[in-house]
Amino acid sequence: MASWNSIPLEISYEVVGWIAFTSWSISFYPQLILNFRRKSVVGLNFDFVLLNLTKHSSYMIYNVCLYFSPIIQKQYFDTYGDQEMIPVAANDVAFSIHAVVLTALTLFQIFIYERGPQKVSRFATGLVVLVWGFAAICFFIALPTHSWLWLITIFNSIQVAMTCVKYIPQVRNDSELYIFASRVIHLYYSCSCVSSQAKMNFTRKSTVGWSIGNILLDFGGGLANYLQMVIQSIDQNSWVNFYGNIGKTLLSLISIFFDILFMFQHYVLYPEKKSPKSPETGEESNEPLIDPSHEHV
Repeated sequence: MASWNSIPLEISYEVVGWIAFTSWSISFYPQLILNFRRKSVVGLNFDFVLLNLTKHSSYMIYNVCLYFSPIIQKQYFDTYGDQEMIPVAANDVAFSIHAVVLTALTLFQIFIYERGPQKVSRFATGLVVLVWGFAAICFFIALPTHSWLWLITIFNSIQVAMTCVKYIPQVRNDSELYIFASRVIHLYYSCSCVSSQAKMNFTRKSTVGWSIGNILLDFGGGLANYLQMVIQSIDQNSWVNFYGNIGKTLLSLISIFFDILFMFQHYVLYPEKKSPKSPETGEESNEPLIDPSHEHV
């Protein structure tokens, strides 16, 4: 395995990596805090949370296995060359584990807080069952030949696909913006146009119920994560890590792309308005944020 050629670049790599970890990890808390303060998850898309849990679980499997398993590391070096570095850093492992825990907590809030008539769509449920069923089949295919690198690469690919699928429902808050986004990711359109955060926000003409703080931090994390890979490539004079861990590369780029769309959506298309006050108490109204007649069954 290769070693670092430049100490300053190695330090920069670690610093930028943990900045990415911090930004992405903190990004989970605004939504948790928002749900806690409101004692409600009305306005939060349940499909988004379920798909996110599947995505982060897949990413965790990839990172943990490649970072800790000597057998899988050997298979990686046999494939990409023994002069390459493992394209998974400690901050990647820490982030993916943290993400699974925090997403599971968000899912728990859905069960205990007011959620109105909202439900997880049949599409999201079916997709998750399909994904894990596919992963199980791949496991049994890899088992006889111990093709573990191939198997965890499948999980890495799953997390990229789930990243696209989970973001598209959020983006479809505005018909014109969706047309623009669909030109880039139209292959997912037919699957993701089922009831979702997109449909709810488009109907409500509002982004109330989900936190923009999450998006801003996610954007910073995506930039830092991509910069970390650039630093490693410069030091090693090799770009193998970009396609050796294509999941990390695409995760950063997809996150940046959609976060820009979300920021445009929140600050330009649907700027936040002051919540209505009750004339008797002066407190914010706790009425449902969506019309139940528009919610997916």
